[in-house]
Amino acid sequence: MSADPPLVLVVEDEPDLADLYATWLRDNYRVRVAYGGREALDELDDEVDVALLDRRMPDLSGDEALEAIRERGVDCRVAMVTAVEPDYDIVEMGFDDYLVKPVSREALKETIENLLLRDTYDEGIQELFSLASKKALLESEKDAVSLENNEEYQELTERVAELRNDLDETLGQLGDDDDFAAMYRDIGQTASNEDVSSE
Repeated sequence: MSADPPLVLVVEDEPDLADLYATWLRDNYRVRVAYGGREALDELDDEVDVALLDRRMPDLSGDEALEAIRERGVDCRVAMVTAVEPDYDIVEMGFDDYLVKPVSREALKETIENLLLRDTYDEGIQELFSLASKKALLESEKDAVSLENNEEYQELTERVAELRNDLDETLGQLGDDDDFAAMYRDIGQTASNEDVSSE
């Protein structure tokens, strides 16, 4: 990232809502607005740090736009900001976070800050954050029996556990004062809270 404020691309086909999000964010970030999926791809370049994508858009859905972003190899974090309730299809999607509308100014800003912070971590930690947020999202939306019987969720849970174990091994080689160790303790705390809430 450059010395300029981070650049956020707001993608929303409801102009009033898109403009509202942009107004909320302009104090802290540079903002571009796209009023549809195709326009979003026109606005997308390596300057974009975070993209906020609606899922339901008439010209090109947020899911399709997300796929195109990942295929282009643009190195930005993506949050879905949508009225679509999450289902098991999210496991395979390449987003970093998922917000269900209506979204408050505080939730939007906090999500962007978290995504920008994640961008400073290595790929393994970024993947852990992304998968852990999908796991928590599904656990908040689905009942325990449904989760237990869903193969995608079980694979997701196994992958999260694998990543945590890998990071545990890395942590064993680091001192307590290390920034990485401190950050990982925060992940561990979040993970424990998720595990407790899912029981």
